[in-house]
Amino acid sequence: MQLSLTVRGPDADVVSYLIAKNPNNPYERNEKGFKVRLVYPTFTKEEVQFVIYVKPDPIDLVRNSSDLFDITHYINDREFAVSSLFITTIRKALGTALNGKPDEDYMQWVDHPFEIKLAFGPVATDLSDQEIVQLFEPIGYRVEIERGDSSIRKKSSARFITISGHQTVQNALKHVSILIPVIDNYKHYFLDEREVEKLDRYGEGWLENHPLKQMIVKRALRFNALISQSKFYEKKQRNLSQDESPKVRLNDLRYEEILNLIRSLPNKESIVDLGAGEGRLSVQLGFLEGVKEILSIEPSNKSRIRAIKHFEQVNAKEDYIEPQSLPGSLYYFDSRLQNKDVIVLCEVIEHIDEERLPKIFDTILNEYRTKTLIVTTPNQEYNVLYEMDDELRHDDHRFEWTRAQFAQYVEAWTKNYPYQFIIQGIGEEHPTYGHPTQMAIFRREEGE
Repeated sequence: MQLSLTVRGPDADVVSYLIAKNPNNPYERNEKGFKVRLVYPTFTKEEVQFVIYVKPDPIDLVRNSSDLFDITHYINDREFAVSSLFITTIRKALGTALNGKPDEDYMQWVDHPFEIKLAFGPVATDLSDQEIVQLFEPIGYRVEIERGDSSIRKKSSARFITISGHQTVQNALKHVSILIPVIDNYKHYFLDEREVEKLDRYGEGWLENHPLKQMIVKRALRFNALISQSKFYEKKQRNLSQDESPKVRLNDLRYEEILNLIRSLPNKESIVDLGAGEGRLSVQLGFLEGVKEILSIEPSNKSRIRAIKHFEQVNAKEDYIEPQSLPGSLYYFDSRLQNKDVIVLCEVIEHIDEERLPKIFDTILNEYRTKTLIVTTPNQEYNVLYEMDDELRHDDHRFEWTRAQFAQYVEAWTKNYPYQFIIQGIGEEHPTYGHPTQMAIFRREEGE
């Protein structure tokens, strides 16, 4: 996977200062399982071309991963195609140009437009060639798309794209940093508010007037809670009045509902946050009055390291119970989790294959015997309000259930165990589609 940038015209050689890469010193770095190289095939006063390409090492990718037994590392096309993964990997190498901060002697050239040609690929996409052209033409590019000549390539979604136009180097790199992941429509990392900040920063000066702005924002941020935070987002409903407050993020609402529920429980001394991720809920559990133990269980070492950092940041605060970050999995029995007061599965089950769930709930309800189990999961019916059609809210979701499906599964899980349950919604309720999140609360019958 590679990207090349060619500049033609007077003072083309200034580009080497704008990207802070000496043509006489080949650039090569290792970036988390990838080898990044930048070379200059052409370098004259009138024409400069640099090529930045990334070579993945599948063995090294697995060696540096906490998921040592995941075969998808060997077959995942994300690691061999121009995508968000590629953009993230080359960002450090092109950081000087993207930020517009070369040496002071060359600052005047940051805003200087050159005759530029960028070529990148292969990129896989569900967009048509015409839709790709419509992404680049409004911001001043001519577009060429190549699929290859073989019958196999003609059926492939992978393409090689070349764009040409009169642009500054900084703007050209900002354009592809946003639009390559939009074309690919995939993000290899968890999306949060930092993604909104990046879109707003790199989109400054061109995205606000783009005719496909809403499509770009939607595919760049994917989730309504993030989309609505971007300055490029256009509300379809009436604008908020000066007396109204912006909506609270859905994730915050989930945490608030879970925390309020636990506060009301008579038994809450010991809590298990099962599938805790980076520990954002676990941190807030530490402030609940009456809680004496929090086990933050997560299989990913990378997420656990981040969780521990979150815990340490608030450890010095008075009356705070620091969670214990422990490795663990829903798939295996863990005696440490037996007889706890509360177990929470917040937005976890949809990341698990459906056929494995009966065994997991048998372990929790029959062997762990928790007094209260709290489970949240997306309401698939609500996705129509996000304009997601048949899409899932996250690429790692194995399923998303309707309210009727969720109720059916919850009833089946509790059929043979002494638990009563109620189901309620979280978030803004729609009269037809319900709430965006559904929550089941399982309570063990006393004396059982």
